[in-house]
Amino acid sequence: MRRFIIGLVLVLALVTGVAGAVLAGTGGGSSVTRARLERALPAEFARLYVARARLLGHRDLTADSLHPAAMCDKGGAVEDDIGPGSNWNCLMSWNDPETPMPPEGYGKYELNVHSNGCFTASGPSKLIGFATLTDTRGDEVANPVFEFDGCFDPQGDDTPTGVEFPSLLNVTSTALLPDADRRVTLQVSCGTGSAGCLGSVTAVAGDTTLGTVPLDLPEEQTGTLAFETPVPEGADQVTFTVTMTAGVGPPKPVSLDMPPG
Repeated sequence: MRRFIIGLVLVLALVTGVAGAVLAGTGGGSSVTRARLERALPAEFARLYVARARLLGHRDLTADSLHPAAMCDKGGAVEDDIGPGSNWNCLMSWNDPETPMPPEGYGKYELNVHSNGCFTASGPSKLIGFATLTDTRGDEVANPVFEFDGCFDPQGDDTPTGVEFPSLLNVTSTALLPDADRRVTLQVSCGTGSAGCLGSVTAVAGDTTLGTVPLDLPEEQTGTLAFETPVPEGADQVTFTVTMTAGVGPPKPVSLDMPPG
């Protein structure tokens, strides 16, 4: 009987340990939260961005004047925004007259967040440059905001920040591959954001409208839009116009060439 009780205790301990590991792995009860990252990332970024500005000879920026703000997301729409992991993305805006924000109003940082409340952030090179930069003395030095580490207080403020940014729709097709009847498809992706990508896409080849296809993609998802009307013979290009009701799309129509023959 004593052996049975000891064995039962060991089994229960093992089950409890596995359950605890699963809970930690899925982020349940974790101190790593969206709100804490949304506070910690802009603060660390602002400090380092000002240091970068000094290296470039820009002395009129301060951490306060940047007005940095972040919206963070873990794993897209299919995962809760809690727990450590390398699949955190944070959209961030800031105010630097030397580097205006793109039409969507933000850049994207990719974060690897650890259970101890520290993280490594990698930034968008189109906005913050590459790993090194040339300072005012002509020296090649490390770019402070290209990739950096930061931490937050695991017991810090966890109330929602209220920061929201729209998802960005990208056309990922680089060439048209019509079927035997000359019908075409368009591949698109919807980035991190607050409401996914909703709208429609109209395709036109010459004077022929190939159709208008509804668009409904959750964030961090891809899709293929099919147009039923064939591209007329002699048309060598198809132009796609995106109309968004949620999210941000390409500011101009996208034209893709038909393959020769």
